Amino acid sequence: MANKKSAPKKNIKAPNNKPDSKTPKFPTWGFLIIFLVLLIAQFLYTGVQVTNNLKYSTFLEYVEKGYVQEIVIKNGSYIEGTYTDKAIRDGIIEPPAEDDGQSFNLGSNTEGFKIFRTTMLRGDDIRPVLDANDVEYEITIEEDWFSGVFMWLVMIGLAIGFWVLILRRMNPGQQVLNIGKNKASLYDQQKDTKVTFKDVAGLEEAKAEVEEVVEFLKNPQKFTKLGGVLPKGVLLVGPPGTGKTLLAKATAGEANVPFFSLSGSDFVEMFVGVGAARVRDLFKQAKEKAPCIVFIDEIDSIGRSRGKGMMMGSNDERENTLNQLLSEMDGFNSDKGVILMAATNRPDVLDSALLRPGRFDRQILIDKPDLNGRIEVLKVHVKKLILSDDIELKVLASQTPGFAGAELANLCNEAALLAARRGKEEIEMIDFQDSIEKVIAGLERKNKLISPEERKIVAYHEAGHAVVGWFLEYTDPVLKVSIVPRGLAALGYTLQTPLEDRFLMNTEELNEKICALLGGRVAEEIVFGKISTGAQNDLERITNMAYAMVAEYGMSDELGYISLRDSNNPDNSYGFNRKYSPETSNKIDVAVRDIIARNYQRTMDLLNEHREHLESLAQTLLEKEVLNHHDLRDLLGDRPLGRYPEGMFETSNSSSKKNGQKKAESATDVEIVQEENSDDKSEDKEEKSTDA
Repeated sequence: MANKKSAPKKNIKAPNNKPDSKTPKFPTWGFLIIFLVLLIAQFLYTGVQVTNNLKYSTFLEYVEKGYVQEIVIKNGSYIEGTYTDKAIRDGIIEPPAEDDGQSFNLGSNTEGFKIFRTTMLRGDDIRPVLDANDVEYEITIEEDWFSGVFMWLVMIGLAIGFWVLILRRMNPGQQVLNIGKNKASLYDQQKDTKVTFKDVAGLEEAKAEVEEVVEFLKNPQKFTKLGGVLPKGVLLVGPPGTGKTLLAKATAGEANVPFFSLSGSDFVEMFVGVGAARVRDLFKQAKEKAPCIVFIDEIDSIGRSRGKGMMMGSNDERENTLNQLLSEMDGFNSDKGVILMAATNRPDVLDSALLRPGRFDRQILIDKPDLNGRIEVLKVHVKKLILSDDIELKVLASQTPGFAGAELANLCNEAALLAARRGKEEIEMIDFQDSIEKVIAGLERKNKLISPEERKIVAYHEAGHAVVGWFLEYTDPVLKVSIVPRGLAALGYTLQTPLEDRFLMNTEELNEKICALLGGRVAEEIVFGKISTGAQNDLERITNMAYAMVAEYGMSDELGYISLRDSNNPDNSYGFNRKYSPETSNKIDVAVRDIIARNYQRTMDLLNEHREHLESLAQTLLEKEVLNHHDLRDLLGDRPLGRYPEGMFETSNSSSKKNGQKKAESATDVEIVQEENSDDKSEDKEEKSTDA
């Protein structure tokens, strides 16, 4: 199924009715041209006034010789005068030609004589010299207003420019005069680029909920004529990357109304009262644009519970902003058609006053997509990609359980980049599968130097994981085993994929998951008689799983059917704020050790029973480094108890990809058993699904 490449659509920001404070009304190049014109005029003007045709010492010499007839002293600095006939006779100057444009008239009987100009020393008294040589003189004072005004304009302009630069560097885009204006981006009606429900995939239940909001905005009289009141707020709740913002834009696009978009952090500044002023300005503009949608992303940044977990010196500005938001939601008339939508991934920290009826009347859960949802999301993201005919979106969707929409988008982008690096003309299935491994397990590091002894330990460790996962009934099928290092700390990994999306797990399934995680450590102990630090992440995960079984799920005989976890405050369920006695804590520790010990012995018995499979798998790993599910089936045989994913062995193991690279039929899993030397901070997505 090859798709033609098409340019992705982009949201175009519609022009706002109010002037944009970030863009000057007059273009910058206009101010530059005006400044240059004034500068040139200044030079031309002063050039006429200050032109020196004669040295001052020469001027004094000409006065004593009788070559100067009369002068005019201007502003005590400049001298303009005319020569006598004697100067012409002695050849000091040339007789002026008629109409040469250089004649000068200082008074009567001077017409036709050439002028001279010079600059005198300010404060120099030359009257005795002039009187002694019968030179007529006149003193004038002229105001050079142009130079003064020009200099004032230059100084004022430099001062304004300096302060504008300082303010922009202190807080880019914020000016002093509009500090109380809201920063919402307005997306007006754009028929060609607007987002609709067709662009939102995998959220069918959520779209059905917001369709009611669209109907409110299109036809509010339908609901108000019977006395009903339109909802004021819709809260979108869900994990990051699930499409909350996209769904809000699609709602505005379907309703064909303006859409104000901003983040909760846009309200909060260092000055108390700015956030409240911006809230008032936002609702004022929304009423003018009604019907419209106001979308506040990450509302938990301003909507946190007041007084809950606060220390001395709490953020007064954030609380004032929240109070103003609550007042505005109570004050504006819902008949105007203004719908306030907000998104958060932390609904547990929101203030109860924000969630009460009359404010956020609707709360819509935006969860991660299931199998069918992931297929639809992939269809949306591969529209702009050039795909080969072997792409099966259903297979890719089944290999990515627990992926959100943003993660699926990143997967498609990684596959496109990987295919481009390999010089391909289209994206193949192997590119998607390698991208899944890269997204979950990290970048492959083939050049990392590992000693032969450590490489052997890693091979048996991963072989232990694979053998236990293969022969137990409730473990997820093993699809790939590798001893090629990936990421920061993984020296090897075992990839498993679930048969289907799971939301509940029973005791037997959890115990077998613990056995699969213990397989690596137990294999090291059986083969080498000693253990390494590579099982740190495995031990951390089984410990958390065993504690959850005992203290949260009520799966132990020692404690019975009790749960010690506080869902409303999970971080304070244990430790100093625990709700149980030290005796109960001891029982928890004993029960956890008992669960791990039982599963350890079960894993030990299983690996001793299948010691031949463990040896053959480890030796093959040392030779090939990477084994896919076909290789595992050839070495270990069919799974005696477990099932395979649908279509797992439909493709041939001998098929190869282009460019001479071997095609790996493996798929990645949300659960990756990794061999590590240090703490691994990667998140086990399947482990999340156990807390149903």
